[in-house]
Amino acid sequence: MKLRVKAALAAAAIGALVLSACGSNSLSGGDASPAPSVSVSANADLNAKLPEKIRSAGKIVVGTDASYAPNQFTEGDKIVGSEVDLFDAVAKKLGVTAEWQNAPFGSLIPGVTSSKYDMAVSSFTINPDRLKQVLMVSYFSAGTQWATAAGNPAGVDPNNPCGKTVAVQANTVQDQEDLPARQKKCGSNPIKIQKYAGQDTATAAVATGKADAMLADSPVTAYAVSKSGGKLELLGDVYDAAPYGVVVSKDNQQLADAVAEALKAMKEDGSYEKILKAWGTEGGAVDTFEVKQ
Repeated sequence: MKLRVKAALAAAAIGALVLSACGSNSLSGGDASPAPSVSVSANADLNAKLPEKIRSAGKIVVGTDASYAPNQFTEGDKIVGSEVDLFDAVAKKLGVTAEWQNAPFGSLIPGVTSSKYDMAVSSFTINPDRLKQVLMVSYFSAGTQWATAAGNPAGVDPNNPCGKTVAVQANTVQDQEDLPARQKKCGSNPIKIQKYAGQDTATAAVATGKADAMLADSPVTAYAVSKSGGKLELLGDVYDAAPYGVVVSKDNQQLADAVAEALKAMKEDGSYEKILKAWGTEGGAVDTFEVKQ
């Protein structure tokens, strides 16, 4: 789950593009959407339901991997994105602020279970393996989408990628579940899987010709293609839609319940949809917010 980059004109152009992978000129970094003009007011009753540690600190420390535009990415030294705006608003509804900390995707769940972060928001698909470790609060729905260079010069078929070079972000659902299932069907002509720490570098691999295709969450892939200037194109249909979940420690049910209630309140007052619409991701809006165990 994460995305970004592509160019193959000249070495200088490629270098500039890769160097901008953490800034506003990359596909993953994109141009930040204007902050949505959404009014969210603190709810004293919800604030009272927060754990005392968070209420007294006045903040929720949130871990994220900011390489997954439009959900979360960096603009200069600031973390921005649709999920950042959404959970900034959730924190405000709870009467506190969100303090975002950028970290590799694979370190986020351990960061929550070790209490480094109060929670993690980073496009985590809810699945049984993650629920063995943490609580997850559902808030969005997304599927998987492939992309390739414009014109699909390598002739990649998502239903039969055997023998092709495919880039993916490590520790994502696409890495741990999707590609392994496809690989089992390839026999003596395996998929050449390239795993990257961030989606930005996975997409850069396709952009620079190191990989034939990539796969990531549907809103992320669509955003990257839209920012590629016609250099990337979507490949195949969106499939396996599943909910995203906020990651919370199993011993912090109180925080998970408060976050779910804040999301419900935002659904009722319209701010939830308004924030998603500002980023063009309203297609993933959900009607219910549940704490999954």
